[in-house]
Amino acid sequence: MKIGIFYGSTTGNTANIAEKIASALGVESGNVRNIADSGPEDLRDCDVVIFGSSTWGLGELQDDWHAAIDKFAKLDLSGKKVAIFGCGDSFSYPDTFCNSIGAIYDALSGTGCAFIGAYEPTDYNAKDSAVCKNGKFVGLAIDDDDDESKTKDRIEKWAAQLKSEFA
Repeated sequence: MKIGIFYGSTTGNTANIAEKIASALGVESGNVRNIADSGPEDLRDCDVVIFGSSTWGLGELQDDWHAAIDKFAKLDLSGKKVAIFGCGDSFSYPDTFCNSIGAIYDALSGTGCAFIGAYEPTDYNAKDSAVCKNGKFVGLAIDDDDDESKTKDRIEKWAAQLKSEFA
C-alpha cells in the first residue's frame, strides 16, 4: 500500500508534523511532499493520501493550498482513502482552530474518496469550528506552539488509528 503525504507549510511547523506522521506510519520521506511542488498526478499511485495544512488568519488555508485545492477537488478519488491533519493556534483562535482541515474536507467531499482519521476532540482548548463534523474533528488537529506537550501522543494515537482504518 502506497501512502502519500502532501502538506502546505509557511513557517515549517506543518512540514515538521508531516515528517513526524510519516515516521509514525513508516512512510518513506520521498512520499512526503510540499503541496506547492505537487499536482493531481502525484496522487495517481497512492492508495492512501494524507493532506496537511496550517491555518492562517481567521481560519484560512495556508497560501500554497489556494492554488492547489481546486485542482484536487476536481479529481475522481474513488477507491482512495484520505486523511487530513492541520496545525493551528487553539489559544488565540479557538473558534477557527485548524479550520484548514475543514476546508480541505469540504473541498474533497465530492471526489468519491473515503475519509479516514476522524479524531476525538478531547483535551483541546478549541471550540466547535469548521474542523468539527458530527462531534469529531475530521482529522488530526495540532497546536505545536501552545500545546506542544501533547503533539507526540496525538500523532502516535492518530497513526495507530489510521493503521487500523487502512484495512
